[in-house]
Amino acid sequence: MKVSNHLRNFSNAYDVLERTFNNTYNGIAIVNLDGNWLKVNESVCEIFGYTRWELFNMDINNIVYAEDLAVHEEKFEKLINGDIDKYRVKQRYFHKDGSIIWMLISVSLVYFKEGRPHMIWQFNDVTNRQKSQDKLKLMLRVAKEQNERLTSFANIVTHNLRSHSGNLSSLTDFLEEDYSNLSQNENFQLLKTAIENLQETVSHLTEVARIKEIEDSKMESLNLYDFAEKATYNIIALAQNAEAIIYNEIDEDVCIKGIPAYLDSIILNFLTNAIKYKSDKRRLIIELRSIIQDDFVVLTIKDNGLGIDLDKFGDTLFQMYKTFHNNKDAIGIGLFITKNHIESLGGKIEVKSEVDVGTEFSICFKKA
Repeated sequence: MKVSNHLRNFSNAYDVLERTFNNTYNGIAIVNLDGNWLKVNESVCEIFGYTRWELFNMDINNIVYAEDLAVHEEKFEKLINGDIDKYRVKQRYFHKDGSIIWMLISVSLVYFKEGRPHMIWQFNDVTNRQKSQDKLKLMLRVAKEQNERLTSFANIVTHNLRSHSGNLSSLTDFLEEDYSNLSQNENFQLLKTAIENLQETVSHLTEVARIKEIEDSKMESLNLYDFAEKATYNIIALAQNAEAIIYNEIDEDVCIKGIPAYLDSIILNFLTNAIKYKSDKRRLIIELRSIIQDDFVVLTIKDNGLGIDLDKFGDTLFQMYKTFHNNKDAIGIGLFITKNHIESLGGKIEVKSEVDVGTEFSICFKKA
């Protein structure tokens, strides 16, 4: 009776395993060490488009994409030698209809009767995922090539504009030396002003053209607190004249990856902007703080100044030559260049602002 129960239990367990093998969504195959199919489930047949009979009568290598024939070799040797228990590889195959399909294959070693080893291969069709990745890589490569062409074009244009505007400025100086009465000529003065404006624009364009993404290996570890202290010292006269209070509450030990000149420019621009756009209704207070978020350091620069109407100007805040207050000295280049500096360091910037309450910029830098 006990023997009968054991046999029945074994039979039931075998039936469960057989049903699981045949009905699982992913393809499962038992393969011998020579690469011959011993057993496959229905999902394998659906994946490759062949019947079981067709698969059993072919070498699996006959439908493997030629360049992927050797992808198993190194890991297979480690599996056979007992160095690893299982492994995964990505491999291309030819479907029966001739199309190429991508398989993520999980391989493990099992021992059946007489201790002979066989392999269990689990197939997961990742063709659509791979196509999406390939498409993304192509788009990134095209974008990189376009950026390189645009950078080259920008360098050529700014170089030529700089040369021509410099020549025009020299010519007006020569004319003024030769004809002293020109200094009284209204049209000539308009021409001089136009050339000066052109030179200023070319200077801005040249600075922007120089900004490009910087590799981590070319960046330095910079102490954020020290740079904020230095920037505050550099504008101390401006701050005192505006009766501004600046609190540097950045963690004294926090360091970021960056370029010194860029970090100087970034902090100075936000501090001087806060002073420039202070409110006459209250004493200006500027607060600098830092927090760590995963692999980034977030620098916040908060003021209680005029604030910015983000509903009106939010989409154009960081665009070139955009201004948001009636300040005759504003030209709308600072935030544009600052944002480019931040992004070239692999960071990003966000802003919160309310009119007549103040503004808070959050700048993410890579943590050193």
